[in-house]
Amino acid sequence: MTEIKKLTADVDVEEYRKNYVDFEKFSKLCIEEQEMLGYNWSYPPFDFDVDELWNSFNKLKLVAFKIEFSKEEQAHTFSDIELNNILKRFERFKARLMNDIYVLENEDSQGLFLGKCNLCMKCTREFEMPCKMPVKMRYSLEALGSDVDRTVEDVFGLKIHYAQDGKLPPYLIFVGGLLYDKK
Repeated sequence: MTEIKKLTADVDVEEYRKNYVDFEKFSKLCIEEQEMLGYNWSYPPFDFDVDELWNSFNKLKLVAFKIEFSKEEQAHTFSDIELNNILKRFERFKARLMNDIYVLENEDSQGLFLGKCNLCMKCTREFEMPCKMPVKMRYSLEALGSDVDRTVEDVFGLKIHYAQDGKLPPYLIFVGGLLYDKK
């Protein structure tokens, strides 16, 4: 890893919803992912109305972290186990990056995770138990119906890349946000 860049953009919630949010479509993807990877309190189904959450705020601050890899790291071919371990390490690293969003929060805002919650080693939702960290747990843009790939492309002018064939991409991007300017 050569560098981590923090990118931000403030957008109008109504405009963002119109262009990037399709809860029905993306909640189905979240549910499919949960069936493969295990259930998580930060993913649907929810006990609240997602539209009502979006409609409660005027502004969205998108916060993206771009983690760049060196040419040497990109050139190296990793075994499946090595690559999986590297990517898992970055998943755990997201919890530390979330601190940049937590510090922006106040009683009139709502932070949004950088992907699925990973505060616990195993989410208690899998065991039909309440969340152990409800004060820290946040929902992600994806879980609230956002097309994050298109958001990154349109708002930040970057393409989402994935590790494949034992190779790291040029960079990874984790995207979260802050809903603010409460109505």
